Amino acid sequence: MFRGVTALTLDDKGRMAIPRKYRGTLQEQCASRLVITIDKDRCLLVYPFPEWQEIERQLNKLPSFNKAARSLQRLYIGHASETDMDGQGRVLLPPALREFANLRKQAVLIGQGNKFELWDEEAWNRQRDSWLEQAALDEQELPPELEKISL
Repeated sequence: MFRGVTALTLDDKGRMAIPRKYRGTLQEQCASRLVITIDKDRCLLVYPFPEWQEIERQLNKLPSFNKAARSLQRLYIGHASETDMDGQGRVLLPPALREFANLRKQAVLIGQGNKFELWDEEAWNRQRDSWLEQAALDEQELPPELEKISL
């Protein structure tokens, strides 16, 4: 399980270093092979290869005549890029994906259980603050499943 927020710095070649605490798991789980794709929130999603294969299978099963399904397939599968961690645990982020997520120098890697989200640091801070403000306003509108959870 990947969890937590880690601040990162991208190098001049557009590489990010995977945090040490995840490298061993990624080497075991996927032989350091990752898939990076875009997300509707203007961040990147970073999947261990086996996790991505399952997502891709599910997306490919969607009906191709459904416009929403085709859009999802085009966005997520169409932008997916395979990459490997190098010996120093770095991953090269393709220029088109860096541009999509507006990744320059400072970034944050957000653990999301089976995957990571990679955000431009400023965009992450703005979005996180927006979600926190929205959560304060929406406390009465929780789904019934969340009403049973104690944090």
